[in-house]
Amino acid sequence: MKEIIIKSDSKVKFALEILSKTGFKSLIIADDEKLSGTLSDGDLRKALLKGVAVTDSISNIYNKKPFSFLKDKFTLEEAKKVFLEQHFDLIPIVNTSNKLIDVLFWKDVFEKHKEKKFGKLDLSVVIMAGGKGTRLEPFTKVLPKPLIPINEKTVIEHIIESFVKAGAKDFYLTVNYKSILLKAFFQELKPNYSINFVDEKEPLGTAGSLYFLKNKFIKPFIVSNSDILIKLDYSNLYNFHKQNKNDITLVASTKNYIIPYGSCELDSNGNLLKITEKPSYNFLANTGLYILNPDILDLIPDNKLYHMTSLISDARKKNKKIGVFPVNEDVWIDIGQWVDYEKNISKF
Repeated sequence: MKEIIIKSDSKVKFALEILSKTGFKSLIIADDEKLSGTLSDGDLRKALLKGVAVTDSISNIYNKKPFSFLKDKFTLEEAKKVFLEQHFDLIPIVNTSNKLIDVLFWKDVFEKHKEKKFGKLDLSVVIMAGGKGTRLEPFTKVLPKPLIPINEKTVIEHIIESFVKAGAKDFYLTVNYKSILLKAFFQELKPNYSINFVDEKEPLGTAGSLYFLKNKFIKPFIVSNSDILIKLDYSNLYNFHKQNKNDITLVASTKNYIIPYGSCELDSNGNLLKITEKPSYNFLANTGLYILNPDILDLIPDNKLYHMTSLISDARKKNKKIGVFPVNEDVWIDIGQWVDYEKNISKF
């Protein structure tokens, strides 16, 4: 229980880290052992999308009127009813003085339904694997980027296995650069999942090759770059996509960038107003992971260089709904360039 309890003045970044580390979807807010509220991952996502910084306090974000049970004053059947009606992940248990005594978790009440609670990801996954990977040269002069090794496996194996663990079985790889090597690798690997190759005769950008997948899908599908790995509950991402009725959902990572110098602010005449020491900036970075509805593919032109940014822009012009699913930067592993490769390889 202690691992999911934080104080009301905790920072957003700390709350995200705890959720990521524990795998829970909600936290308990308690001060001086007394219940102050609850905070869900959904609360944090909404706050980030409204411009709240990761360095801000959660004090204006968390639910200050949480539902709770009084110790020894509820039955198991009552708890089941509340969980089912309210869709809570947990319920705090307090005494008459509002002191936090315990936490009742969904899994404790519905152990048999644990799999149903988290679900399986029965979606097709498209991995954009046709790029040259110039930022990873000289390795990519010999190997295609998806075959760059991380410990004892290739990048592409790590990516696919993360989806396989979530329940995905149907994969499409768009290929161009050194595609023969990629195909030979999977031919020898003989995986227990389906691999379909989509050939680009020439480079078509980060979304152009999706044109060849028109009419392949009858429900939403995932698109991923071939140089990222995101550790998250993919079924939670899919539920977010459906519940918000998005046409495209983009996964974005929180980023807090600190400029290592004093920043000078000038007036209109070029005179110094002030110096801010090591200012920090917060933003949401595109991770390269998306969920798309099948009809979005109708926007992609035939056999033309076309990027995901253009697809999103064209979708917005057609009044399609574009959603953003924020994640903590600690769950996003990017190995697209050497500085990231060397920094993130230890996470495996």
